[in-house]
Formats: sequence, C-alpha cells, structure tokens
Amino acid sequence: MARRGTARTALAAALTVPLLVGACGGGSAGGAASGDPGTLRVLDYYNSDPNATLWNDAVMACGEQVGVEIDREAVPGESLIQKVLQQSSSRTLPDVLMLDNPDVQQIAASGALAPLGELGVDSTGVAEGVLKASTYEGELYALQPVTNTIALFYNKTVLEQAGIQPPTTWDELKTAAAALTEGDRYGFAMSNINTYEGTWQFLPFMWSNGGDEKDIATPETAAALQLVKDMVDSGSLSKSSVNWSQADVADQFAAGNAAMMINGPWNFGVLDPVEGLEYGIVPIPAPTAGGTVVSPFGGEAWAIPQTGDQAKQQKAAELVQCLTGDENQVEISVATGTVPTKPELAGQVSAQNPNLATFAEQVPDLRARTGELGPDWPKAATKIYTAVQNALVGGMTPEEALRQAQDG
Repeated sequence: MARRGTARTALAAALTVPLLVGACGGGSAGGAASGDPGTLRVLDYYNSDPNATLWNDAVMACGEQVGVEIDREAVPGESLIQKVLQQSSSRTLPDVLMLDNPDVQQIAASGALAPLGELGVDSTGVAEGVLKASTYEGELYALQPVTNTIALFYNKTVLEQAGIQPPTTWDELKTAAAALTEGDRYGFAMSNINTYEGTWQFLPFMWSNGGDEKDIATPETAAALQLVKDMVDSGSLSKSSVNWSQADVADQFAAGNAAMMINGPWNFGVLDPVEGLEYGIVPIPAPTAGGTVVSPFGGEAWAIPQTGDQAKQQKAAELVQCLTGDENQVEISVATGTVPTKPELAGQVSAQNPNLATFAEQVPDLRARTGELGPDWPKAATKIYTAVQNALVGGMTPEEALRQAQDG
C-alpha cells in the first residue's frame, strides 16, 4: 500500500509456492481473453476518494482517447493481490492491472505480466529509481505515474519560539530533538513499529549513511540505528514509537505532542484542518552537512497482464501510456498529495502546492525498495524492523540486533 509505504505480506506468502504455474507461464499461455474485444477490463484498489474519482475519470478519459470502452473494478487494497491470484488461476486476468510498486517484480517473476517495451510503451523521463522498481530481469513490466516519499515535518511555531532552525544533519537533529522536548511534548517522532512501515521510515537513515539491505549487519547501518536509539534513550523520541504506525505519528504531531516528525504528504488532510497548526517540511537530515538523502518511494504502477489477446494488449499499452502521461501526472499529483515520477514536472506541481516541493525535489534520488533484492525484499524488510525493535526496546545494542536479524 503505497500511502503507508508497505508491501503486502499476503503476496510474499502466496509466492512461496509456484504462482500461476500452467496458467500464466508467459506469452500467450496467460489468462484467456474474454468479453467484448472493444472493451478493456481494468483492476485497481482506488476505492476511496480522492483517488477513486480522480482515477476513474482518468481511466474513462483515456479509454475514450484510445477508442475503447472501460470495465473498471476497484477492490479494497488488502484484497487486490488475492483477486489477482484468483483471476490468474481462472485465466481471467484483467487487461490493465494496477499494482503497488513493491509487488511488481514478484508478479512479473511469475510470468503473469507482459514486458512494456515489447508493446511500445515509452518510459522516457521517468526517474531511474522508479523504473528500477518495476523492472525484472532487464524488462520493464509496469509504469508508475506518481509517487510519494517521506520528509521531516516541523511545527513552525514551536521551532521559532525555541530559536531553532529545521535540522539538516544527524547531529542537528539530535540537538534539536532534545531542546524541543518539554513536558508532554517530544522533540521528534517517527514510526518504529514492527511492520514494513517501520522499515520504510528507517530506510532514509540507513541508505543515506551507506547501509545496504543485502547485509544489514554493517557499521553504516549500526550508526543509523544508534542515532534512533540515542533519541529514544534520551527521551527525545517516545519508546511508544515501537507501536506507532505513521498515522499514529501524524496524530501525535497534530495534537502538539511532537515538535518534529517523519511522515508523508498523505497526511496533509489530517494536518491542514488543525486550528493553529503551522508546519513546514524539509528533507530528512543527512548524516553530515551536504550529504545526499536517499529515501524510499511509494506509489502504484500500471501493468499489462498476459491475456493471450495481442490486439487487446496493444490497446492496453495505449491506455497505460495515456494514464502515465504528463497531464495526468500533474493533475493527480496536485489532487492527491503525490508527486510526478518525471522530475521535469516537479515545478508545475510545486507551483500549485508548495508543500509538495520537498517531496518533488527528492524524486531523482529516490530508491526502490526492491531495487537490490527484487522479490526477496520482504525478507530484508522483516529483518530491518526486527532489528530496530530489538535495539530500541529489546535490550540489544544496534550491532547485536542487526547481526541477530541478519543471521536469523
């Protein structure tokens, strides 16, 4: 689920057995095409507004543009992968399928998706990291129009009253967090929960310091975890953060219980109605001054299943090209608090919503969670959040926690 930066454990579990064997092995052996040849079936999980209305309008408009009728189905996010598994086994996959970007490689590995390059889909201008998330064994299998990531939100009033500038380095973050901690208010908040959300929030610290998910038991990752542990141990970051989701963190910030937090633009709707709350957004602090901050990205990508109907797959490719076009990228970004995957469009979005500027500026440096390990990413994500928990509340040093998680 992109908004929360998570991959679905249900998919990982399902793929421990051969997926789609005999049903979607690739080529024309995929789910049998059915229905009106002039109609494209579209499956996604945009079932609540603003996404539901915006994407329905975009899909219908693109259908009209490419000359096809649209039969669109939107299911709850947690039901999408199960729906895909059911459809693949019954050979009834849709013509166009939306997937959370961390899921693309796992579905592509099953043979259920058609390579977009073979269908003439143009991905020019899309950030390299975004393309990498949807690439499997050298082939691009999905195209992502918009994305989101995380940054440092800060309470302008609180920082101004304390005479503190938004931190840009780890040392500045620790110092500011300590100075801003007062009474019931913590200086800093982030999610350290034992789910993929916790991993998602820790990745900018790990990656920006040179840590790598292929082996988390390194000095670079230990230093990143030590930073978080130091703030917990000093009382600048609540120990309860090991139980907080990103939504919980946003609630703490909105209630005035945290002066700074790491979170994403999907919380604008929570924060903006709060009377008297003025907040700013800056990049997550880097290990040292001038360092590059590397954050993960969320968002969904549009794919074309192997249905065996080449003519419909070609029309599906035209639909995907339209859905990921510049106009849709800008319109959807502004309306949903996301940012375009094409860096060249960042200015158009930031001009309409300045709060999106920090997120848009990060797009060229964003990294795919599946970029290093592909379908094996969920295993690494589990190791990471397990180590974070053990270091923060399990009595282990960061080095011990990381080593145990890596070896386990």
